[in-house]
Amino acid sequence: MDLVQILSEQHMKPELPTMDVGDTVRVSVKVKEGSRERVQVFEGTIIARKHGGVTETITVRRISYNVGCEKVFPVHSPTIVGVETVRRGKVRRAKLYYLRDRVGKRAKVKQRI
Repeated sequence: MDLVQILSEQHMKPELPTMDVGDTVRVSVKVKEGSRERVQVFEGTIIARKHGGVTETITVRRISYNVGCEKVFPVHSPTIVGVETVRRGKVRRAKLYYLRDRVGKRAKVKQRI
């Protein structure tokens, strides 16, 4: 193995759940406010996964107060406390950007059994 792979494997998190595009996940993030630090939870649907290895990111979308909110989380970041899969989704695409244009029941993803 080359030096880049050795260094990147040291920073990867070994205990990640299986998460795919379309799944509803609960991401716990460390938030620093002044001298205090707390854990904030962001729950939504994964609409995209990008890159791989240490640089892997997931884009999570949720709707709060009738406004769509998307956040991009680096999966192996030290600020990410944990990722929990709440619900498995049944989708046929790798990117679910079409959910941005949908509202209400049309914005739902079917559940995989």
